[in-house]
Amino acid sequence: ILTSLEKLEVAPPSPGQLKHVFFHNALPFVGFGFLDNAIMIAAGTQIELSIGVVLGISTMAGKYCQIQNCLFLFSSSSLAGYVEALASRLGLSIPDLTPKQADMWQTRLSAHLGKAIGVTIGCILGMFPLLFFGDEEEKLEEKN
Repeated sequence: ILTSLEKLEVAPPSPGQLKHVFFHNALPFVGFGFLDNAIMIAAGTQIELSIGVVLGISTMAGKYCQIQNCLFLFSSSSLAGYVEALASRLGLSIPDLTPKQADMWQTRLSAHLGKAIGVTIGCILGMFPLLFFGDEEEKLEEKN
């Protein structure tokens, strides 16, 4: 037997609330994706040029080296707290939803889309170190 409170229907989140959920989840992931990709590109090149040369491993093997992956995961996860703190300083408030609204499929979809789009944008922006590597590759090709 359902109680009278359980019979009450909760209205789904409004489009404005869903947009708030989207941006609340996207902004920290933009920062996370940016830092993760920028660190991976910059540090990965240095690891490849130092450890990869010493161990005599190929470029492809160096890209998937466990030492490199551990470095990226450690640096990214340790910076995640700073990214979230920055997002809260920017005035990113928690969306005003009831617990039932927060558990609705629309809210979860909005949150997941925000995370996916945020990390994608962050990773694209985090590719800026590649702008500085073109000159080095051209110089190496000219020497050969």
